[in-house]
Amino acid sequence: MSGPDATAPQVDVAPFDLGEPDAALGALCLHGLTGTPYEVRPLGEALARAGVRAVGPTLPGHDATPAELAKLRYTAWLEAVRGELRGLRRQHERVLVVGLSLGGLLGLMLAAEEPVDGLVVVGTPLRLPGPARWLVPMLKYPMPYLRKRGGSDVQDEAARRRHPSYPVMPLASVHQLIRLQVRVRQALPRVTAPLLVAHGLHDRTARPEDARTILGAVGSPVRELLWLEDSGHVVPVDFGGPRLAEAVVAHLSRLA
Repeated sequence: MSGPDATAPQVDVAPFDLGEPDAALGALCLHGLTGTPYEVRPLGEALARAGVRAVGPTLPGHDATPAELAKLRYTAWLEAVRGELRGLRRQHERVLVVGLSLGGLLGLMLAAEEPVDGLVVVGTPLRLPGPARWLVPMLKYPMPYLRKRGGSDVQDEAARRRHPSYPVMPLASVHQLIRLQVRVRQALPRVTAPLLVAHGLHDRTARPEDARTILGAVGSPVRELLWLEDSGHVVPVDFGGPRLAEAVVAHLSRLA
């Protein structure tokens, strides 16, 4: 098995470091499970235009193969982003975290454990829908990979065709996501950073009610909720991407 689908139109899946390195604000932008920094690059570009340095790393296991990703525990993702955050903290007066899906879960954990000056989470799943969270730990052995049907959860057809990601979902990685979800749900009251929660109403991966749960459970005195009525799970590259980028810049600029 290989990395992101080679038959998809070529897009930039590389890590990014945008904006001025000596900016007062630095932003850590985190992509989703089996995805790439491409998913959050539009938000990084918008932040860079607003004077924020935006860094988008590739999460461990996402620059190799699904088999390599399946070997990793969620703690490897968490340790990697913790290191990225601390690196930005040494270079900037204030540090922000922007996360999509798995990146949103990681952002919430960071904000519960580390100094974070602002937080945006997009399409963040607190629980998997239906019986999946009970079946995955058993199914990952006889059925290690689940092929993605219909591509990524993006409403914009052209964007969906060019969206790069692994063609299969390792169920071992989904199990690690479930374990991370448990930790995040327990940690939500410790999140006190100003928070923007955004969610596409056509999201088939993360339930919209999870957005309300996050907003109600955190300890943040400043919190906002943004619904994207025309978008699926990967909002930054979907129809609602420009509106989301504008909201992210507006939310984080108030922290400057």
